[in-house]
Amino acid sequence: MNIYWESFKTFFKIGIFTLGGGYAMIPLIEEEVVNKHRWVEKDEMLDLIAIAQSCPGVFAINIAIFIGYKLRQERGAIATALGTALPSFLIILAIAIFFKQFEDNRIVAAIFRGIRPAVVALIAVPTFRLGQRAKLNKFTIWIPVVCALLIWALGVSPIYIIIAAGLAGYLYGRFYKANKI
Repeated sequence: MNIYWESFKTFFKIGIFTLGGGYAMIPLIEEEVVNKHRWVEKDEMLDLIAIAQSCPGVFAINIAIFIGYKLRQERGAIATALGTALPSFLIILAIAIFFKQFEDNRIVAAIFRGIRPAVVALIAVPTFRLGQRAKLNKFTIWIPVVCALLIWALGVSPIYIIIAAGLAGYLYGRFYKANKI
């Protein structure tokens, strides 16, 4: 089968069945891209997630572009990006057209109240999986906890957290590990 069509269909399916944004897509992307199609290895997926989070723009589109580019450079990136974005565009277009009719509908409001907790779980699961793959242990678990608290409680920009973490990793590798050899 044509890789462009296959990658478009895969990311379209991911885009259409994901509620909760890009982070909720991680388990579906991983299942399709890593386990089913084997386009990316598990460790490489972790790196792609980190890079996609660090880049400006929509996380889901970023990761789709990186995977598509890995598959078939620019054309692959276009196929996966369109596959990811098109479902959201069509859903938002439909909502915009019919919103007034459903704005005060109690059934629709109840459905969304039910979906919210599930979306939290969809975001929590990949977070725990990322922690496992990042090889967090009792000595390093404090790092993401402190970073999350700095962002949530003190309002520190995630950009500063990323820069500080990158600098700390560089210094650790440069000085601490170098002295242990």
